[in-house]
Amino acid sequence: MASAPPFSRFVALGDSQTEGVGDPDEHGGLRGWADRFASKLAAANPGLLYANLAIRGRRTARIRAEQLEAALALRPDLVALVAGMNDLIRPRFDQAATLADIEAMVAALTEAGARVISFTFPDIGSVAPMVRPLSGRVRAMNAEMRLLAAKYDVTLVDFEPVRTTSDPRAWADDRLHLSPLGHEIVAQAVAETLAVPGADACWRDPLPPILTQPRPLERVAAELRWVADHFVPWVGRRVRGRSSGDFVLPKRPQLTAVTPEFLGLDTAPPSTW
Repeated sequence: MASAPPFSRFVALGDSQTEGVGDPDEHGGLRGWADRFASKLAAANPGLLYANLAIRGRRTARIRAEQLEAALALRPDLVALVAGMNDLIRPRFDQAATLADIEAMVAALTEAGARVISFTFPDIGSVAPMVRPLSGRVRAMNAEMRLLAAKYDVTLVDFEPVRTTSDPRAWADDRLHLSPLGHEIVAQAVAETLAVPGADACWRDPLPPILTQPRPLERVAAELRWVADHFVPWVGRRVRGRSSGDFVLPKRPQLTAVTPEFLGLDTAPPSTW
């Protein structure tokens, strides 16, 4: 019988994906893949403590400035670090600076004795056609993340080649955040990568085919709605120097037990698998 990985202090760093945007709970808050994964790990490690420092809209430099020291102070033995997408989608993306900040965080966390887990990014251009010109940046960033992971023995979940992760059903209406299904896929992937008992590779399985495809005019209308509802407001915030994370605090800033109520989170594989 497989034994649980010997982790007792799990801390998640990052931006909106790790905060859980796109995966609302029943109480007006957010779940997200990190909560979902924590519940899976705690089912095998009942004494698990978990903190989530991630805040939506954060770019990598601010994650390093605001979250790294707080994470180190919690003395984690497992850290999830997902950063860089909010940098990558900016017109003036500085890949070298972004990678330098990620490497500095990885180096500090591994030196402190934590196991670090991170991801490559799915191809967002296949989810949102309007941002398809960014696909090259995604591939280049992923290639650098693989090298960085090898250098520091980071556990890297390689999402780029897995088609399920770029299925539109795994993404929320804004196409920038995961849907509840997408967050569960990521949680399953992390659990399987870390050999949590009960986890398997079903997250890699393609979703069932979409039987009814939209007509060309429907696709055009959908793109125009996306521009009006999501892209224009995003540009507006950039012009005003605002962020969706302004005035947002970490949802779980201290290590706390993953309680029986928390474990009640529905983490069964989605019915579409």
